[in-house]
Amino acid sequence: MLLVDARRARRESVETIGQLDPSDAAFAGLDLHLAGPVAVHGRLQSTGEDEFLWRATVAGVVRGECRRCLRELAVPVDIAVDVLFSADPDAADDPSVYPLTPPVQAIDVGAAVREELALAAPTYLLCRDDCPGLCPRCGADLNAGSCVCAAPAEPV
Repeated sequence: MLLVDARRARRESVETIGQLDPSDAAFAGLDLHLAGPVAVHGRLQSTGEDEFLWRATVAGVVRGECRRCLRELAVPVDIAVDVLFSADPDAADDPSVYPLTPPVQAIDVGAAVREELALAAPTYLLCRDDCPGLCPRCGADLNAGSCVCAAPAEPV
């Protein structure tokens, strides 16, 4: 349940558990390739008048290619999230606050999942930190060993 009734959240702390499929509208427009569903587990609680704190974990797997050798990779992303949802107009300019429109009837944590996952996912994937990549001449994967290209001549 990632859409929480605000009336309930004002009365009690609400557990938020769910999964978002990679094709979910929450991820539309992101250059993020998910290998499976994103698991969400958290708790939403009221901290004031139309203000709610959400503490959660968001876990998924991002897939892509190593930036250097082009091998297919799957990289786990597991993050802790602490975000504030608020209808306070003074907080609307704060980038760390997710704005709510009064009258607050529901809190959708999906927007926070989208943004926090996008920020936590690596921009450039590497199979390992010391990946030598591909030979610039013949394109051989240098992770498998030396290529057949002659070493460049040293300048005289």
